[in-house]
Amino acid sequence: MQPLAYTDVKTAADRIHGHVRPVAVTQADAGDGAYTLHFALELMQHTGSFKARGAQNFLLAHQEEGTLPDAGITLVSGGNAGLACAWAARKHGVRATVFLPATAPQFKIDKLSGYDADVRLVGTEYAEALAACEEFAADTGALASHAYDHPLIAAGAGTLLDEVHRQVPDLDTVVVAVGGGGLFAGVATAARHHGIRTLAVEPENCRALDAGLRAGHPVDVTVDSVAADALGARRATPLAVSAAQQEGVRSFLVADRDIVRARRALWDDRRLAVEHAAATALAVLPSEAEDRSARSVYRPAPGEKVCVVLCGANTHPGDLAGHQPPA
Repeated sequence: MQPLAYTDVKTAADRIHGHVRPVAVTQADAGDGAYTLHFALELMQHTGSFKARGAQNFLLAHQEEGTLPDAGITLVSGGNAGLACAWAARKHGVRATVFLPATAPQFKIDKLSGYDADVRLVGTEYAEALAACEEFAADTGALASHAYDHPLIAAGAGTLLDEVHRQVPDLDTVVVAVGGGGLFAGVATAARHHGIRTLAVEPENCRALDAGLRAGHPVDVTVDSVAADALGARRATPLAVSAAQQEGVRSFLVADRDIVRARRALWDDRRLAVEHAAATALAVLPSEAEDRSARSVYRPAPGEKVCVVLCGANTHPGDLAGHQPPA
């Protein structure tokens, strides 16, 4: 597979213009004031996450090529990608069949049904749902999409960086959470074009990109994190590993307790209700919790301009207040 190119991101931006919400960027306090912190509020995107960008790019590209079958599109997703696929399909009058593990959060299943998707719950792990999805595509001729492992999906996700750059043209660093790596690959590709550093942040126990970097190629990992519902990919994509090997990218691991702390702070201080995946990106920055290894914190230089992508809001609000970090 060829590495993702900035031209892929630019083509995606032109294609999905008017079909997604431009990302809102807001400046936030940065603790001691030594650096400037911005938030890219992609949690306000259609369906509550950045996934709407890749879904639109994938669907519209196939419409342009005349390769959308009557059976529609199908994919397996733990939630957010399925929501985006179903939303984009309904918007364009296309059938969507979404496979999920039976362990997916009920509120995401309910939202999928609200987008008129044919929801099919199979097994308890992603791999079981994936096998059922592949069998369905082979039997019906439905076009198989992917939650993150496709150049059109990654390029669509990367379009948000261009929007951030237009609003903060002197941005130094962008911070993104990483699961399978679709968002990261797209953002890092666009960021490199603009001379912006990218920080890739993963939970300590959902470290597919970190493992891929160490091995030099994608490898399977076990997943066990408070953010695993969105970041629990067992393998990073080749596009993501390739992007992470480029100049201007740094990889970090953060503990679940710091993810929970960051998520609670976003709610307590700013009334932003985000997924643990979104809080994972913020957790890499300095906080009052300094009992962390050097590997788990990025300390911006004085005057550095940093933007954290808050990638999704599909979370249950009931546990936002008073949720204590795990030991």
